[in-house]
Amino acid sequence: MVYKNILTFFLLLVLSKAGAQQVIWQPVAPGVWKGVVGRPEAYDLLKAAGATPAPGLKKMSEQDFPFSKADISGTVSDGKTYLRFPLEKEEQLFGFGLNFQTVHQRGKILQLHVDHYGGKDNGRTHAPVPFYVSSRGYGVFVNAARYISVYAGSGVRKDSKHPPVEKDRNTDKSWSSRPYSDAVELLVPAPGTEVYVFAGPTALDAVRRYNLFNGGGTLPPRWGLGFTQRVRSLFTADEVKQEADSFSVKGYPLDFIGLEPGWQSRSYPGTFEWDKTRYPDPPAFVKEMLERRIRLNLWINPYVSKSASFYKDITPYTGSHTVWVGEVPDFTIPKARDIFFGQLKKDQVDIGVSGYKIDEVDGYDYYLWPDVARFPSGLSGEQMRQTYGVLAMKNSIDLFKNKNQRTYGLVRASNAGANSYPYVLYNDYYNHEDFITALINSGYIGVLWTPEVRASKTAEEWLRRFQTVIFSPMAMINAWSSGTKPWSYPEVAAQIKELALLRMRMMPYWYSEFAKYHFEGTPVFRGMSLEPGYQVNQVNAGSSVKNNLEDNPYLEAVSKEVKDQYMAGEYLLVAPLFTGQTSRKIILPQGRWYDFYTGAYAGDGEVITVTPGLDKIPVYVKDGGIIPMMPPLLHAPKAGEKTDLEIRVYGEKPGSYRLYDDDGETFGYEKGNYDWRTIRIEKDTKGKLKGSIEPPHKKEVQSYGKITWRFMTEK
Repeated sequence: MVYKNILTFFLLLVLSKAGAQQVIWQPVAPGVWKGVVGRPEAYDLLKAAGATPAPGLKKMSEQDFPFSKADISGTVSDGKTYLRFPLEKEEQLFGFGLNFQTVHQRGKILQLHVDHYGGKDNGRTHAPVPFYVSSRGYGVFVNAARYISVYAGSGVRKDSKHPPVEKDRNTDKSWSSRPYSDAVELLVPAPGTEVYVFAGPTALDAVRRYNLFNGGGTLPPRWGLGFTQRVRSLFTADEVKQEADSFSVKGYPLDFIGLEPGWQSRSYPGTFEWDKTRYPDPPAFVKEMLERRIRLNLWINPYVSKSASFYKDITPYTGSHTVWVGEVPDFTIPKARDIFFGQLKKDQVDIGVSGYKIDEVDGYDYYLWPDVARFPSGLSGEQMRQTYGVLAMKNSIDLFKNKNQRTYGLVRASNAGANSYPYVLYNDYYNHEDFITALINSGYIGVLWTPEVRASKTAEEWLRRFQTVIFSPMAMINAWSSGTKPWSYPEVAAQIKELALLRMRMMPYWYSEFAKYHFEGTPVFRGMSLEPGYQVNQVNAGSSVKNNLEDNPYLEAVSKEVKDQYMAGEYLLVAPLFTGQTSRKIILPQGRWYDFYTGAYAGDGEVITVTPGLDKIPVYVKDGGIIPMMPPLLHAPKAGEKTDLEIRVYGEKPGSYRLYDDDGETFGYEKGNYDWRTIRIEKDTKGKLKGSIEPPHKKEVQSYGKITWRFMTEK
């Protein structure tokens, strides 16, 4: 074995020096292959994240390699790695990071670079994950902590197997300045890299394999899926209590409050110590809030002020450049981690703080460290830039895991490998339509994104924004600057309350869907291209749908980019409206769909136009859909607290649903302390639907009491 490893090493060395056109592949999991080109760097995205495959990956089916290995090339030249993957003519690509304006990525040129999103889909974004998935049902991931250049079917090689036809611009109106290309090409500024290929057979299967390979999706605590309010920056302890009281008095749900920079004695850079004028007794304050069933989430950015008590201790383990004159800890060094996160532990987590909002770990270039920066570990500014948000998340999670308490927070930067981290991305860009596009794209790359609500110019805009945040990973108002409350626009306050309570009622559904994300890799919020029945070639040929594209609005619609509707969990299709819209078109995939609110039939494999009014966001349920719901509580149920369960059934088709349950707060599920209960809908001898649910399989996991059934669709 030793001689074999030595031989392999020398073979890789020779091939890398020769700039070989061959990638060395080996299977690493069912339907997953690792390829090596040249000499990969010791530090990469997976090592930074500490990602390890989830057990669910082994349960997925074996699949063949999705395309010819001979059509993949990897070349090392001038200290850089050049990669080329084949593309078929009808193929569409998704992913390549958290894009805000486009879903289809074929033809794009990007540099995947952690940065604050600046308004253009050019690769500079909060999560520039170097993973893409194809409509043909496979995915590709480049495991390099570098700024990766992507040419997603935009460059035409003269040795192309399927070159475009040369055209004369003078006479041919079909001439294009962007001719067809049959390859995805990537440039990694390193002398080698690892590449992973994920098989399908469907695009959703490829995404699932990718998520499971990176540890599975996150499973938040139940309270994380409730409602959160972030208060103004300089609030005092008394003002925070008053804020919580106002929610309770007015009957609006609230599970956690976010404290912005003013909780610290100094920020930008920070001390990571309580400001004793605003919070004179932090332990008593945190305890009182927990007794009110309100958890606290604290804003930080990881840049250390000279006023911090641990400043001198951590300085030897910080980078060559500062951010806002604050020291930048090198979180790859154990001593730096011990000092920084030790402060968070003793000052905040040990007294009951439940989570963090990790800000400004993304960009801009003018305030973050430059690429010329160096860190004591030997990492470059570029490598640290690509992974700093991941490192901050990874080490903060351990603070809570050591207490056996789950957390759920916010972060401004992420990357590959962080799929299982309980953090949701956000930013200061505030375009509502683009927020929904980002939510769709998040499902392709293994991250979470929230279309948070801050402020609005009108009550209509406020309500429309609030509608979408309810159907997202985090139901949040971020009022750090505006001071807005759910009832800040009185003319829609009643509708806002109903939406917030709907979020709470749907918690059994959301919690089960996040469990599937964790155990099976299925993203909770995802684009329509991942939905069965949406693809053009799957439209029911026996229906009245015509085959001519020009005469068929459904076929025409699904051939175009759709970035304003998405799937939410197993059964729901969400189609937001934006300010100024009174109606919209919605593409319903093949299969019968029903109105979420009324159970009325909506359509089957067609484009419908709806006018829902201001009060409702259009939501539709698949035939046979089952949505478990609970009473509209003001706080998420505590561990051991039972709630009643209303099971809503849509359509006329028998179906089933797996309801997930655990204690909702600890990591007991990692030791098997959880339960799946199958809900079944069947027809009796008279053809009438009836429901049944398995009893709990574990006495210690029982969150639901009385069960009622509501069949939404009347014949």
